[in-house]
Amino acid sequence: MDTWNFYTCLVSLWLHRFYIYSAVAFGISIWIVIQFTTTKTKKKGEKSNGNPASFEGIEDKVVNGYATLQAKEVYVAGVKIFYGSQTGTAKRFAKGLAEAVISLSLPVEVISMGDYDPDDCLSEETTSRNICVFLVATYTDGQPTESAVWFCKWLEEAANDFRFGKTYLKGLRYAVFGLGNSVYVDHYNTVGRNIDRWLWMLSASRIMTRAERDCNVAQSKHGSIEADFEAWKAKFLSRLQALCRGEKKPCSGKCKKGKCKSLGKQSKESSDHEHGASEYENTEAEELFETSSDEEADGEEAGGTNSVIDVEDLGSIMSHMKKAKRERELAEGDTGTSLTHKNAGRKEEGEKREMITPALREALTKQGYKLIGSHSGVKLCRWTKSMLRGRGGCYKHTFYGIESHRCMEATPSLACANKCVFCWRHHTNPVGTEWRWKMDQPEMILQEAIENHQNMIKQFKGVSGVKADRFEEAMTAKHCALSLVGEPIMYPEINQFVKLLHQHSISSFLVTNAQFPDEIRNLGPVTQLYVSVDASTKESLKRIDRPLFKDFWQRFLDSLKALSEKQQRTVYRLTLVKAWNVDELKAYADLISLGEPDFIEVKGVTYCGESSASNLTMANVPWHEEVVRFVQELADLIPDYEIACEHEHSNCLLIAHKKFKINGEWWTWINYDRFQELVREHERSSGSKTFTAADYAARTPHWALFGSRERGFDPLDVRYQRKNKTRDISGC
Repeated sequence: MDTWNFYTCLVSLWLHRFYIYSAVAFGISIWIVIQFTTTKTKKKGEKSNGNPASFEGIEDKVVNGYATLQAKEVYVAGVKIFYGSQTGTAKRFAKGLAEAVISLSLPVEVISMGDYDPDDCLSEETTSRNICVFLVATYTDGQPTESAVWFCKWLEEAANDFRFGKTYLKGLRYAVFGLGNSVYVDHYNTVGRNIDRWLWMLSASRIMTRAERDCNVAQSKHGSIEADFEAWKAKFLSRLQALCRGEKKPCSGKCKKGKCKSLGKQSKESSDHEHGASEYENTEAEELFETSSDEEADGEEAGGTNSVIDVEDLGSIMSHMKKAKRERELAEGDTGTSLTHKNAGRKEEGEKREMITPALREALTKQGYKLIGSHSGVKLCRWTKSMLRGRGGCYKHTFYGIESHRCMEATPSLACANKCVFCWRHHTNPVGTEWRWKMDQPEMILQEAIENHQNMIKQFKGVSGVKADRFEEAMTAKHCALSLVGEPIMYPEINQFVKLLHQHSISSFLVTNAQFPDEIRNLGPVTQLYVSVDASTKESLKRIDRPLFKDFWQRFLDSLKALSEKQQRTVYRLTLVKAWNVDELKAYADLISLGEPDFIEVKGVTYCGESSASNLTMANVPWHEEVVRFVQELADLIPDYEIACEHEHSNCLLIAHKKFKINGEWWTWINYDRFQELVREHERSSGSKTFTAADYAARTPHWALFGSRERGFDPLDVRYQRKNKTRDISGC
């Protein structure tokens, strides 16, 4: 009998006698549970001692003197293989890789990018512990294959849209294998490079260096693209096995710069993403540690999409960066408040610059804008995408009956006279107080706007969830929201542009920042004219809108007076910024009596992320209940108005003039066909035949009304709730 068994028997005998004596002495049963725990430290290679509590996948852990059973951590839950294939090569490689992963006893899923919705599902991979592999081919023109177009388009927009957040995909682990042809030098493997960069910009972590392989046999490393893939596959499987064992965990980013504890090697810390470079087998020269996203962006701006820079090229790259800096400074010097003065060193008198400089063009293009000519642009609103898939429309659909999937968001002027703290474009657009740039013709702007909008819609063909009937309808724009960015009313030919919209049977929703009263007075009929009323006092307006005009307050008041002279539909748009402008109820009521708008939209500010241009935080975003309370209190101060509609999803409510409440029913919607008839009659009569907002009103459905069970969500659609990482990107 060993020592342990001897003491076990001794304790058992003592307990047996204790139970007997206690029962006799006290006449009661006393239950004493004594749990003895022992821990032994196994030597390396020592086999299990046969203890039934010790089995594979379970570890002993002592907590407060008790032995608990803890499951061993799972480092890799499975592998998802995404492919974008045209000729079938990437698909074949995906299946071959899946078979190899299965041999490692890991779950695997092979997914065509054309059948996958990244907007719904990709963020889920941040917590799934899966490894995502992207096998993508590049067309001769540098474009993705047809099945991968939507995936790439979504990923590009997410990476360049600050509303997603820099850490939107933090936790997602991935590897990229790109298939290209070096014959097409300018576009070699651009799709693989782009996907890699966009994922990295969203804080996803590479598990190994992006692979770029050549379909051109002459440039193949191993004699063929198939052999190249097999070689890469072997490295990937080795890396995968290491991850499964918990080896070489991705860096947390909290190490001191240049001293990564988890790697044991030097790595660079990304200040934006709070994580360092991933680690992997460094068996070949190409297996390099990746740089941070900031370093990649600088390298690409200076030297193209290839992030590897030769020492000999550093001189030309520095020259390029200095030139770009001078160009930005020149663009800033030729806009802003200095526009009202003659600039020293100006070009010859009468010569005008283009509004969009090369640097600005690059920045806006990255954000998803389709730029037109020298000062205009279009962009696809997220509500257009939502309604295409039957997931509901924007607040304009609820309040006024527009078809969000048929709405084109555009502007004929990227320039603006304000620098609002809540600008969702982060002031990437130029600013100015008057038109000092070259001017494009309105016919060209509209034609290219429609073409660009249709091309963006076409990218949704075959995308999962898109309704076929709505896709066909969306190819013909029916509405135009002139609220994309900038001040559209600054464009000298704005009247002709609006007329052209109406001639194409497109309704017009024009938004102005109330700094151009004369232009408002001279504006012809618009389906609905908005004025942004972001504050109700001179001090708060200066603080929130940061206008360029010195006489901004008088311009603001004159703009509201000019609005009251309009016969068609007019709207005040109030953006509530908590702790900035929510306590000025009486002053707002006075401004409403000045402009006498038909409608008042009240919306909580949308947080657009951190920016050097603004100090707003999430604390400045009011809850929907707070917006409702503000609207109710405001409505009590304006007896001619009542709360009519609500769109909870956009944190927005509509106050309407009582003249739109007919026989107890609200008529806030628009009869668009009737408006087109009226505006044509107005044009044929050279403006002598006028019409009013009441002439093209339509009854508001019950689900859109304030207090309805739907809270402004169209019951014909299905509301989609994101499982995690929700964000507010309310759009126009």
